[in-house]
Amino acid sequence: MTTAHDSGLTGPWRTSSYSGGGNECVEVAQTREGCLVRDSKQPDGTRLAVSRQAWAAFTRHVKNPMATG
Repeated sequence: MTTAHDSGLTGPWRTSSYSGGGNECVEVAQTREGCLVRDSKQPDGTRLAVSRQAWAAFTRHVKNPMATG
């Protein structure tokens, strides 16, 4: 699901601590239902909406790609 606006944000847009500062990263913000993800180079562009469970699974995999489940 995608959304074109920031309605329902419950926190600020954040950039990964792993970002090198080159403005080539994604940003994430929390909403009541989950998270919005956007391209840092196009902050007014389309956002990807994901559930809390999907975001948690994604970040677990990024932190430990060899883990299963």
